[in-house]
Amino acid sequence: MNAAPAFLGYAAAVGVLAPHVLLRSDWPRRAPLLAVAVWFALAVSFSVCVQLAVAHLATPGAHLHGVLYSCRAALGLGPSTGDPQPSWGLIALVVPAAAHLAGFALHTVRAYTARARHRDVLDKVGRPSARLRATVVEHARPAAYCLPGRRPRIVVSSGAVDALSRAELGAVVEHERAHIQGRHHLVLAAAHAFAWIFPGVPLARHLREQIALLLEMAADDRALRRSPQNALATAMFTLASGRAPRGALAVGGETVLIRLKRVLVPPRSAHPALRCTVGTGALMAPLLPVLLTCHAGLG
Repeated sequence: MNAAPAFLGYAAAVGVLAPHVLLRSDWPRRAPLLAVAVWFALAVSFSVCVQLAVAHLATPGAHLHGVLYSCRAALGLGPSTGDPQPSWGLIALVVPAAAHLAGFALHTVRAYTARARHRDVLDKVGRPSARLRATVVEHARPAAYCLPGRRPRIVVSSGAVDALSRAELGAVVEHERAHIQGRHHLVLAAAHAFAWIFPGVPLARHLREQIALLLEMAADDRALRRSPQNALATAMFTLASGRAPRGALAVGGETVLIRLKRVLVPPRSAHPALRCTVGTGALMAPLLPVLLTCHAGLG
């Protein structure tokens, strides 16, 4: 029996229904990093399911062990059958995986190029501040952002320095340092790559939006561990209209209102049982399509 219809049905559930369930849940704002893992688990599960569906459509009657055998033969890890014809099942698996890698590389390189140009400008117009451990640029509007990557840099405008207190500036810098140390720019690149591969799929659209919001919440949590609540809230309000250049991450922006409410009224922390349950589900989600094809192979 060809398992392609089952895979397509599963992909439809993950790509259309699962995002709406996750968006209506309350726990992601209590555990943003865990929510990031869940969103990507759904993305991986959806991608694997689509690949397996295409593989089964390309080679009706093929099972997972046959596809894996083709992979081993193509890599020279198994005995060759001497058949010069290409394995369409193998191609169906390799091409989408290569597209994901290409999309990730494309968005990463674009952001890297933009950051490199901006660093060159900062080298000319910015002045380093040992007290803030950041680069200060002359600009009347309060703004703050970071340039992640191999040569990370935190940038604060002179308007922000004048408008914010020492504690508020410390909260802002800690927020940006969380982005840098967490390699959040790579996580965002992966989200954009998935949305680029599957345009129009609700999961892809919501993942790109929610990952950006959740990473900002995670950075807020890091700042709150080292700074007073009112200091971060005041800084966020002051910097709400600030915008970051391409490839950078900023305290302000479109998500400030949602995050400000969360900072002012902190949600209760997620229960360990909830974390364990959700974490286990996130680990199992990418394996479900493989288990499904193994079941189809045994049936």
